[in-house]
Amino acid sequence: MTNQESLFLSHGDHQLHLRHIWQQKGGTPIFMLHGAIENGLIFYTKKGKGLACYLAEQGFDVYVADLRGRGESTPRIDKHAVHGQFEAITEDIPHFINYIFQVTQQKIHLVAHSWGGILLASTLARFPKIIERIRSKTCFGTKRMVTVKSLEKMFKVDIVWNNIAPKLARNKGFLDAKKHGIGSDNETEQSLADSVAWVKKSAWHDTTDGFDYFQAAKSIDWPPTWHFTGSKDKVLGHASDVNIFIQEYNPKAKFTLLSKSSGNMQNYDHINILTHPNARIDHYPQLVKWLKSQ
Repeated sequence: MTNQESLFLSHGDHQLHLRHIWQQKGGTPIFMLHGAIENGLIFYTKKGKGLACYLAEQGFDVYVADLRGRGESTPRIDKHAVHGQFEAITEDIPHFINYIFQVTQQKIHLVAHSWGGILLASTLARFPKIIERIRSKTCFGTKRMVTVKSLEKMFKVDIVWNNIAPKLARNKGFLDAKKHGIGSDNETEQSLADSVAWVKKSAWHDTTDGFDYFQAAKSIDWPPTWHFTGSKDKVLGHASDVNIFIQEYNPKAKFTLLSKSSGNMQNYDHINILTHPNARIDHYPQLVKWLKSQ
């Protein structure tokens, strides 16, 4: 059985939550980061399910983050929350990584879902010294821009995310994604605006201070990187958009499309690539083998 505990890192007026999951002491550390309108529960349950728990069973020392205001981090996102991606990229993510390194004194594997992979890449591009503490980077369904064209994309991205969601956020002071049934956690108005700006065909520049992540990424010696996505992920992590991001920041990254035609057990979508029961015997073992080789 794995062990779990909640750690709270003080950062200004915020308490940032890290779920620590392990089976044996001294394992190689893994830092896991969720995406937009999510929290760390995409990776684990308190009853021992999910990728984080699986990795702990394989001997890794796992730390799952809740970005500020999400999950068990406090204070919760409400109309008074004004932070956006800038704070996640420049403050929260470095704080999490530095804490884990100080505690474990080992290089860290990074694992991200969806938009979490964009935030992690942005942090590493902006602060390349952090890469000295990183062993590898794995992303599930991570894209920066959504360029595919379909009715599903038009509805989910053009209508809901780019238009309706910002209006809802302006009216209430934040995006109450849980109430509206469009996500498992909420977003500040600023973080929503930041992601909308990047999801459109746009330059990879910081919306707060203009930092050019695209140019910075060119001079980065990226750690070994593997991107997964599922063949049933038609919009939020479409294979073509995942590959556009790979070319944008790290052309040497490995890419795998999980599908029945490639020998997988499922045609995975944006969520069940991490939550499907078959993942434990399908692509999770492949990931473990690769992580242990880094």
